[in-house]
Amino acid sequence: MKKLSTLALMAVAILCLSSCVSSKKIIYFQGADSVYAQAQEILQKYEMRLKPADQILIKVTCDNPELLEIFSSDVTMGAGGGSRGSSSYYSNSATGTMGSAYGYTVDNDGFVDLPQLGKVKVAHLTVDEAAKVIEKTIIEKNLIKEPDVTVRLLNARVSVLGAVKSPRVVGLTSERNTILDVLANCSDLSDQGLRRNIRLFRENDGKREMYTLDLTSTDIFTSPAFYVQQNDVIYIEPNKSQNVRSSAFSTFLGVGGSVISALASVTALVISIVNLAK
Repeated sequence: MKKLSTLALMAVAILCLSSCVSSKKIIYFQGADSVYAQAQEILQKYEMRLKPADQILIKVTCDNPELLEIFSSDVTMGAGGGSRGSSSYYSNSATGTMGSAYGYTVDNDGFVDLPQLGKVKVAHLTVDEAAKVIEKTIIEKNLIKEPDVTVRLLNARVSVLGAVKSPRVVGLTSERNTILDVLANCSDLSDQGLRRNIRLFRENDGKREMYTLDLTSTDIFTSPAFYVQQNDVIYIEPNKSQNVRSSAFSTFLGVGGSVISALASVTALVISIVNLAK
């Protein structure tokens, strides 16, 4: 009887320990209560920067709509020259200004080819910095005295693969998206996803870099990959159980575990009754 009691207690202990270990692997931002007991300064002043193959929208506005005619012709988009730029006119009744919006692709050398302006380097610039450069170029060429240029990124997206509930290509809705935003858009990780080994692949200046992130640690907030960039690829590795969960051996393990757990509970109950009877 003592042997049965010892075995039952060991089984219960093993079940409890396995439960504790699994919870540590899935709870996000562990230690946040102590780390963020006081507000922490955000050290990352991240702004998305333009890269080759990015598609951008350029809006030019001024008081005299006739001056916008110099930008009315279609231009070739990108280095390949396969597609044509699109354009549209718009008016702002509140300010009385007229404008024209155009779509362009940044070529492999980081330039956009603009009508009357020629090639303008925009790679490695934020959209606001690119707008200022285009405005300056328009003024220097005496085309428009006081242009108002707006640049927006059109095709920013991130690919998410692996053990998430909804793998997909996620369009970035702003210029300051975090990996948490992206994973939430994929309905979070699946039960089999490894929270401690998320890999993010990024292209920078012709080189591919890899970052490893841990959702269970608050260190993720200071990672250089916390804010995603256009064309990032995120891969969530599944745990080993997913590789065998559909096999006969996996089924046997699941049933066996349930049986052992039930036997342990019954044994513990019998021992308790016997001890009370004494």
